[in-house]
Amino acid sequence: MPQESHPRRSPSGGASRPASSSSNPKPRRRRRKKHMNPLLYVLMVLSISALLAGIGWIWAGDVLALNKPAASAVITLPSDIFTPREVKSEVTTNGVTETVTKTISVADLNYVTDLLAENGLIEYKFLFKLFCVFTGVEKKGKLQPGTYELSTDMDYHALINSMSSSSGSRMTTEVTIPEGYTIDQIFALLEEKGVSSVETLQKVAATYDYKFDFLKGVRPLGDYHRLEGYLFPDTYQFYMGGGESAAVQVLNKMILRLDDLFTDELRAQAEEMGYSFHDILTIASLIEKETDGEDQRTISSVIYNRLNGNEAGTNGYLQIDATLVYINGGVTPTEADKSIDSPYNTYLYPGLPAGPISNPGMAALYSAVNPESTGYYYYVLGDDNTHHFFKTYSGMTDFIATQDRYNHG
Repeated sequence: MPQESHPRRSPSGGASRPASSSSNPKPRRRRRKKHMNPLLYVLMVLSISALLAGIGWIWAGDVLALNKPAASAVITLPSDIFTPREVKSEVTTNGVTETVTKTISVADLNYVTDLLAENGLIEYKFLFKLFCVFTGVEKKGKLQPGTYELSTDMDYHALINSMSSSSGSRMTTEVTIPEGYTIDQIFALLEEKGVSSVETLQKVAATYDYKFDFLKGVRPLGDYHRLEGYLFPDTYQFYMGGGESAAVQVLNKMILRLDDLFTDELRAQAEEMGYSFHDILTIASLIEKETDGEDQRTISSVIYNRLNGNEAGTNGYLQIDATLVYINGGVTPTEADKSIDSPYNTYLYPGLPAGPISNPGMAALYSAVNPESTGYYYYVLGDDNTHHFFKTYSGMTDFIATQDRYNHG
């Protein structure tokens, strides 16, 4: 019996199809990779390298101050671009390590960078800022307020070092402070000369505790006038444009000059007379404001005669017009000024005023401890611009009647 033929099934149950030539896939041809022309590749690498080298050389020229046109500039870093910042550091003493916190002043780096670029000292501001970050300029507080003379010969490192408090590039100015200037006049002059601002000088004068024995207990901190009389008038070299620490040094320099010139011998004389250093400064300041330039010791004698004697009926009242000028802000005093309630008003209160009314020079200081021996209680400026001295009030009024300056009109 013939056998039935059945179609073959695939393992999945479906009928298998006869193999055909179309069921066998043809092998895929591999695509050939396109390689860059070796010469072109070499040229591209060389071009990129040359470009990077050129940029690097240009940047290096700015960082290292290479091939820059010769130029210089005077720049000022004002104190108001600095902000205080506390930093901590470890200090080892005798094998013991402790953490110390100190306050540094940090400059506005954007301001400094713009200033350097505007003056042609750097070309790439981003590069200078990056250099400052990597060298820790801000963290170390290297930059300080001041006026500096810089040049394109300086690389970035030299520029930064030249804008510090100990820099040799920091500019100085010569300031001559006239004898008899008040503290307000001195501060205005220092600001005019670019040494420091009036505001900064007033602040440090009021708040800084200067380490001089003769300042202890004289006046409490808080009022900058406490240094009136203690800033010796002379010619000084000062750094320009500093902040508060520089202002402290400026005032300290003037006080130190007074301390040096008012010798132990003069102090001993003052003590023998029964007057303190502050008293002598006060008397000298009165002499300085009242003198015509030739009569300091005679003016001094009148002051002491009025303080210590009553023969002329002055009863301890100095009645010095210069104290009224100090009170009223520097204008010619009037009769009304004599009633101003102030410890400096020598018409209203007997004895010395509360303190110096100016900063006296050496001649006035010497005269304050070496008065002439006279019987004068009065003096007045004559038409000849010199002082005339009198033992009595009537003698003075008789003289005044003969002077045009008092009888004009």
